[in-house]
Amino acid sequence: MSARHDDSDLFALRRAIDSIDDRIHDLLMERTEKVMEVGRIKGSDPDRETPFYRPEREADIHRRLEARHRGPLPKVALHRIWREIISASLSLEKKLSVVYLGSEAAFAHRAALKQFGSSFALVPAATIDELFREVEAKRADYGVAPVENSSEGMVTHTLDRFVDSPLSICGEVYLSTTHALLSMESAMERIHTVYATSLAASQCGAWLERRLPAIRVRGVESTAAAVGIVCREAGSAAIASPELPDAQGLVVLAKHIEDRADENRFLVIGRQGPGRSGRDKTSLLFFFRDQPGFLYQVLGIFARRGLNLTRIESRPSRKQAWEYLFFLDLAGHRDDPPVAGALEELAAMVGVTVKVLGSYPECAL
Repeated sequence: MSARHDDSDLFALRRAIDSIDDRIHDLLMERTEKVMEVGRIKGSDPDRETPFYRPEREADIHRRLEARHRGPLPKVALHRIWREIISASLSLEKKLSVVYLGSEAAFAHRAALKQFGSSFALVPAATIDELFREVEAKRADYGVAPVENSSEGMVTHTLDRFVDSPLSICGEVYLSTTHALLSMESAMERIHTVYATSLAASQCGAWLERRLPAIRVRGVESTAAAVGIVCREAGSAAIASPELPDAQGLVVLAKHIEDRADENRFLVIGRQGPGRSGRDKTSLLFFFRDQPGFLYQVLGIFARRGLNLTRIESRPSRKQAWEYLFFLDLAGHRDDPPVAGALEELAAMVGVTVKVLGSYPECAL
């Protein structure tokens, strides 16, 4: 008797879920129709390049939904669901392409999926230079480039590329990283060489020293390059994402070989910068004549306006010996009055050259 009662309860619950699914489907179709109407309005002026992807708008959607969310669905699941809804809807307005560093299932690929969803055309690039060139030449709409690791610091090649590039930073993505040792070999005893980026090798240094102390570690520019070599070279292994074997047919010899839990920051680059989202960052670079107290004066411009500097990094300018570029991140959008005032004052200083790399939403996912 109780079993029949349980079956009846389950049947009623499933019918209720089916009814909810139907309502969700109807609302999704209604939402899609509104999105397509937005696309028609954006595309009505053929002489105007209107951005279809609006990072500030998407950040606002995610923040608003998170603020009203009370569970029981985890917030991370909520963001993933809406990421795919937005991605699929946007693809009906216009099919956009995103170039990322590395290969499928590599960290930059995962960062691109996290930011754009699976409905965008995701295209790999072998190097950071190639990634920038693809967006600059309009062969891709956006790019996803690594810029910072929570333990090892900045990816200097990405910073250097911004010096002469006309591209803007449109967004940022944070991604927790785990590393695995991948190979075409089935046993670790057969490995004589490990290929890895300098960052990955550093992140896994203690594990390599403990488990493979006599093995050569050779540096490569990207994880894609490491995997490409390993697919051809017997007795070699690569440090890469544990998700790569699904795409490459490699064997996972060891998982979680990183020395500590790290987080990587990626920048989304494009040809047009987004508007204000209400919680933004601005990135810029500047350089000046080498003279006492000049950096102190520059930083004072931001301090007097109460602006929070979240990152400052120096790099050789490569134009003159002992001349340095400074890369700086600060809280706020370039159109916010305090930020706009600081940038104007900085640009007016004699001997200072300033380039705003972009204002973009703080990571909302």
